[in-house]
Amino acid sequence: MNNKIAESQSRPNYAVPLVTITLLFFMWGFITCMNDILIPYLKQLFKLSFFESMLVQFCFFGAYFVGSLIYFLISYIKGDPINKVGYKKGILFGIVLAAIGCALFFPAATYSVYPLFLGALFVLGLGFTVLQITANAYVSLLGPEDSASSRLNLTQAFNAFGTTIAPILGGHLIFEFFSEADGSFSASATRIPYLIFAAILLLVGLLIFYVKLPSFQPEEEEQVKGLGVLKFPHLTRGIIALFCYVGAEVAVGSFIISFLRLPEITGLDEVVSKNYLSLYWGGAMIGRFVGSISLSHTLSQSKKIIYMLGTVILVFALIYGIVDLTFAQISFFLVFIALNFLGFLIGKSAPARTLAIFSAINVLLLISAMVNKGELAMYSVLGIGIFNSIMFSNIYTLAIAKLGAYTSQGSSLLVMAILGGAIMPLIQGAVADKIGVHHSFILPLICYLFILYFGIYCSKRLKGIEQTSMKSGH
Repeated sequence: MNNKIAESQSRPNYAVPLVTITLLFFMWGFITCMNDILIPYLKQLFKLSFFESMLVQFCFFGAYFVGSLIYFLISYIKGDPINKVGYKKGILFGIVLAAIGCALFFPAATYSVYPLFLGALFVLGLGFTVLQITANAYVSLLGPEDSASSRLNLTQAFNAFGTTIAPILGGHLIFEFFSEADGSFSASATRIPYLIFAAILLLVGLLIFYVKLPSFQPEEEEQVKGLGVLKFPHLTRGIIALFCYVGAEVAVGSFIISFLRLPEITGLDEVVSKNYLSLYWGGAMIGRFVGSISLSHTLSQSKKIIYMLGTVILVFALIYGIVDLTFAQISFFLVFIALNFLGFLIGKSAPARTLAIFSAINVLLLISAMVNKGELAMYSVLGIGIFNSIMFSNIYTLAIAKLGAYTSQGSSLLVMAILGGAIMPLIQGAVADKIGVHHSFILPLICYLFILYFGIYCSKRLKGIEQTSMKSGH
């Protein structure tokens, strides 16, 4: 007993640093999801085609590829920059760069020039790239290694909370509060909101600067040269799977407002459809909160089920309070929550098995969205979000498994795969211009089919990881 007390007293308390970083994850998710509001807004403002409007995502997520490639080259030539400056300075640099990107919306809106908006989004994306590299790794260090996955899922859940309220609050600011008195579109409506976002980011940065964060100096790993990392078949497939996942998630979110505007679907305008967009991202939030419990191996199976049910009820109530929809309008979502819960139980929280189940469900939902019309098609698209929830973490974990000295190099290649968020929406935009928005969802359907293949492949080839995960509750 005394030994346990002494051990708990000697263990560092990371509660304050974790809360501070979680606040950053929230803002990060909020601003990222604002792209889904910008796309239909800028499309109407500048009279763009779907392809041209998807340059928003191309520039934003393209910055992830460019930024991670630069980071990879610097690491390869001069050594890992984070090893030299530390995580805290890396996080602060990412915040400042993202704030500059938000501030650049002011001249873009003032001169009402579309390329300036794209430039601002690229700088913003570069800032978030730095955060992607530093903040995720930092969270994993803020506590015991065996609970790192659960902790990261929790912070990602608050990131998803930001993406859930962004369509409501951000849509209100741009489409209503700062719009012209006659209701017409004007570039100036984005000026003040993004200056506010820049100020909030800087305030979070100031908080992180003054809060005493533990200093972790990453251990130097064996330097591996060449492209030997590509000899691991599960990594190369994982890179493609992550490319497909980010591309599909972003593409679906980018087209939801345009999809709901179609007369054969619901014919809703932006003011109403932004609430349904929140349900799409809210689903990811529910799945990640539930996933953080499912990944914990300190709880018994019965306690997990109780906590997961309680979390689902609380988070659903939170979403219901956020969106401007009646209970009857969102009650369909309860079916997807039940299906998601069942998927976790059948998958037994084994990464590859759960990934395969969730991607298979999304394939069926996309087929339903394309062959049906009206509310059934709408519900099918909105339900995809909740099954996206654990895909990023599961694909990432499976892809870098058993890489040994190649782990760091493999990880940087996976970050580059976020380029999917730039490429897939652009391709779907071109497809939508040719065959219409309704059937353009064939592209994310193909993406989820590959993810399904990857899940099945890993469940057979990485059986050791699956069995360990199932025994420990992961």
